[in-house]
Amino acid sequence: MKVKNLSFSYNQKSFIKDLNIEFKENQITTIIGSNGSGKSTLLMLLSRIYKPQTGFIEINQQDIQNYKIKEFAQKVAVVHQKNQINGDQDVKTIVGYGRLPYLHYSQKLSQEDYEIIDWALEVTNLKEYKNRTLKKLSGGQQQRVWIAMALAQKTPYLLLDEPTSRIDSLNEAALLESLKRIKDEKLIIIVSHRKSSLALCDEIIEIEQGMIKK
Repeated sequence: MKVKNLSFSYNQKSFIKDLNIEFKENQITTIIGSNGSGKSTLLMLLSRIYKPQTGFIEINQQDIQNYKIKEFAQKVAVVHQKNQINGDQDVKTIVGYGRLPYLHYSQKLSQEDYEIIDWALEVTNLKEYKNRTLKKLSGGQQQRVWIAMALAQKTPYLLLDEPTSRIDSLNEAALLESLKRIKDEKLIIIVSHRKSSLALCDEIIEIEQGMIKK
């Protein structure tokens, strides 16, 4: 994944300024920076929530804006700081939504899909909660549900915005260790201000005023 000459402004305020980054495969990169530095804005650009004013982001030498929606969802899974879903559904159902990019209209989940869902629940230590509804879980448990759903997408790229901010230290350590175990299968980008996330990363990029801090 490459970021080339990327700039982004909102309400005439510049958040990202001519940024160039090459994220390497099979490793974890952590993006750090103070509030308002542009790190979360960068993640929104990487996940196509925002569209660059200038420059572009490419995967496999193709601008991410040119991928079809399902095609992009098969490549990139994202967990934002705040996530929501309609109704109060059980954990296993929500995690199963991670398989939707691979299904045709009205197609049902296959045995392979259910095996992937079970794997995602196990990696995030949620198997015992799979039949509980989201509202009956703590904030930290809910955050793990969104991470499990992203893992169930089985994408080569995983973007996480403050993934452990609502998780207690015990589950945080377990989750970070799980991410470390799967990094050989993915390119993982974490936006974080917590130093605990830095222990498992292969590269640290510090953003300051929309640029890489030298």
